[in-house]
Amino acid sequence: MIQIGINSVLFKDFDFATAAQHIKLCGFDGVEISAIKGMCEHLELDRWREQAAEIKQIAADHGLKLLSMEVAELSETRLPLAFEAAAELGIPVVNVGPGGKSDVEEDLLFTIEKLGRMSKLAGEYGVTLCVKAHVGGSIYNTPTSLIAIEAIAAPSFGIDMDPSHIYRAGENPEAALPAVISRVRHIHIRDCSGRQAGPGTIDKQACGRGDIDLIGYCKVLTDNGYEGPVCLEVIGANGHSLAQVSIVAAESYGYLNAVLRSFGAR
Repeated sequence: MIQIGINSVLFKDFDFATAAQHIKLCGFDGVEISAIKGMCEHLELDRWREQAAEIKQIAADHGLKLLSMEVAELSETRLPLAFEAAAELGIPVVNVGPGGKSDVEEDLLFTIEKLGRMSKLAGEYGVTLCVKAHVGGSIYNTPTSLIAIEAIAAPSFGIDMDPSHIYRAGENPEAALPAVISRVRHIHIRDCSGRQAGPGTIDKQACGRGDIDLIGYCKVLTDNGYEGPVCLEVIGANGHSLAQVSIVAAESYGYLNAVLRSFGAR
């Protein structure tokens, strides 16, 4: 069964206990805890040991699984801390972006080399390090994702396939997914209108409101036997009320749950 989670970054203006309470009320199975420096740190990696017991208790109190962690930056300083924290908290996946710039070969090679080393370290903690193709990054579409996949054989390395980034790279995610599905270990999901650089306001990122064929995307996932987490990730939520972010979360959960149930994955 595919588990539906949500990145806590949507609740960035609220503490983790408040986020968890409303995430559960929306129906989600679990949470991807945000450890994104400068954006949302529900988990602060520099003091994760101080927070670990409280985070575990909050998740348990609301019956939420800790499905993944987003660090975002491919940092050799922060990732070892993230792997330690993930092992302690029982989080199986740590997600990062690639860094670098698109179509700069040196940046792509540098990113792949660093991902290779960091994924080996992740494996020592029993964690999988996933990278996603990111608009403007050295890995930004399916071809560059495939180069990374071919170069990094470690089982502790995987792809975090985010259809909104693939869509904005000019591809159709439901058509691109089969090429990488064998190494996909995590899904970030949201909708967007248009193929511009940014994903738009938070309401436009709610699943079902944009242009991406998310039904087709979910069908490819289930047809290929994917059973990992699917986590809603909506950014740009600063200054929004608790009601506003909860509406986006609940609407997206309902959409994803109905779609995945129709394919027998829930």
